[in-house]
Amino acid sequence: MNKRIALISDIHGNLEGFNAVLEDISRHNVDMIYCLGDVIGYGPNPVECLDKAIQCSEFILMGNHEEAVLTGAFGFNPTAKEAVDWTRSQLKPSWLSLKKTKKRWEVLKNLSLSYSEDDYLFVHGSPRDPTMEYILKSDTEDLFGEVPEKIREIFSQFNRACFVGHTHTPGIITEDSKWYNIEDFDGVWECKPGERIVCNIGSVGQPRDKDNRSCYVIFDGKEICYHRIPYDFRKTQEKILRIKQLDNRNAERLEFGN
Repeated sequence: MNKRIALISDIHGNLEGFNAVLEDISRHNVDMIYCLGDVIGYGPNPVECLDKAIQCSEFILMGNHEEAVLTGAFGFNPTAKEAVDWTRSQLKPSWLSLKKTKKRWEVLKNLSLSYSEDDYLFVHGSPRDPTMEYILKSDTEDLFGEVPEKIREIFSQFNRACFVGHTHTPGIITEDSKWYNIEDFDGVWECKPGERIVCNIGSVGQPRDKDNRSCYVIFDGKEICYHRIPYDFRKTQEKILRIKQLDNRNAERLEFGN
């Protein structure tokens, strides 16, 4: 890969977090932005975030929240389902809707499940299930120190690196089933020849690694650089608390990154 790309995921309708990340990206001379899905869901600004993602991204992948808005929130917990239903009410056009609203919905319906470039695979969740399957730290662990079958199967489906979001927890998984938090390598992972990894790029709008700052990645084929960006989460909280269809826990968690 002979370009610098910014990788973003799991914006979740958090306009303040998204704006802070885009402002930081603008300082880093990237060639393009790839979005790995879940632009919407949980947060108070799905329309604005989706419009901004469409405008700034080379592509947007289908996340489980986009899929749920389109087809139904099956398997979602009550808090997430309520957010999906409210988000759908903000996005789905009626016969009398403006042309822009209808066009936005068409974009949503036609998001790709995955994207491949050179030896790199980009999905929201997992190569085995692009929208719904989580790749968790616990999946890398085995009582006998062997590589779990799930990890073997995932690594069999790409050549060099697979970039994912979905869990909201940034980190690197190596082919021998080792999990590395970004603190383990000071936020910069050097890509070695012949090495294969899964890279979780973290979440822009709802971090869950006990760090409330937005997270995204810049990748140039040689290094994966994580960036943590503070933003005005209290403004996002206030918006959520004013929307009765959104659970207050969606606001509370932003302060603690969980």
